[in-house]
Amino acid sequence: MKGRIGKNLLVTVFISIILNALSCKPKEDKSDDRVKYVIPDSIQKTLVVDTVTTSNLTYSIKFNGIVDFNPEKVANIYPLVTGNVNQVNAVLGDYVKVGQVLGMVKSAEIANYNSALIQAETNVRQTKVILDQQKELYNGGLASKVDVHNAQINYEQAIASKVAAEKILSINGNNKNGEFLIKSPVNGFVVQKNVTNGMSIRSDNSNPLYTISDLKDVWVQANVYEENISKVHEGDPVNVSTITYPDKVFKGKVDKIMNVLDPTNKVMKVRVVLTNPGYALKPQMFATVTLQNTTPNRAVSVNSHALIFDHSQYYVIVYKTPKDIEIRSVDVLSIDGEKAFIKSGLKPGEKVVGSQAILIYGSLNS
Repeated sequence: MKGRIGKNLLVTVFISIILNALSCKPKEDKSDDRVKYVIPDSIQKTLVVDTVTTSNLTYSIKFNGIVDFNPEKVANIYPLVTGNVNQVNAVLGDYVKVGQVLGMVKSAEIANYNSALIQAETNVRQTKVILDQQKELYNGGLASKVDVHNAQINYEQAIASKVAAEKILSINGNNKNGEFLIKSPVNGFVVQKNVTNGMSIRSDNSNPLYTISDLKDVWVQANVYEENISKVHEGDPVNVSTITYPDKVFKGKVDKIMNVLDPTNKVMKVRVVLTNPGYALKPQMFATVTLQNTTPNRAVSVNSHALIFDHSQYYVIVYKTPKDIEIRSVDVLSIDGEKAFIKSGLKPGEKVVGSQAILIYGSLNS
């Protein structure tokens, strides 16, 4: 009886050891069985899918330049009289209207012009009285025709002097208080100001007191280096961007090529003319001028928004269906604005994700 119990105990112990050994066997790791990524409906609704095409290879040339006002559409206001500036009403950047008073000058010349007019008016009245007297004397036989004729000449000369004095005073503002009013001849912005309160000015000063420009169109003076001179032509369309408006592109064209090189920095100047909506472009702003050149060579092209740059390599997301997408590396030949030219990795007719590519790329790599 005791032997049977001992045998059963040994069997039980043996079975327990086997069960423990089996329970300690490592479980199969199924973590590598990833769920295939599918583009969610929320992204699919707004997803842009671009088709790979072939097109003429283009490249961009960039020039640095400075915005300037159009000197052909400005009004320079020069001092017409000598005197002291007593009042300045406009400052740099102000918008002024035609006829608006920009400043006032106390001038002895204006006082003299007014005095000359008063003297001329007095002389007219005096010669008129003398002429009337000579006519009465002639009718009474006490004066000759020569006397009447001389009196008539003096009267007409007095009238001519009065008209001249009036015109001189009118040219200089027609002010009878010895003041010369500086007025704007056009509507526009004050782009230059060379006058201050208390300043003495002379009529022979070669510098304008004010320069007024409407700024509806502006110039960009850009520098072209020697290697790019042959690629720039008059009439070429260009895009202009600024630091102030990094997301805004202004359209213009090459209006003038200065066919000489600056002896200091060895660049050729070109002039770009462009409209200025909302007066956004200000004189002396730094600008970048981009000129696009098209070659006869053709290359595979895709929207540059489809490119993803990671680990020193460009990638795209090739799209077939929301469930069938793949990451593919590509060799980029060049990027010209919104168009990228591909050397290898894509074929015409394939479709790539053109929006939210980085988001999908991250999800595929997670």
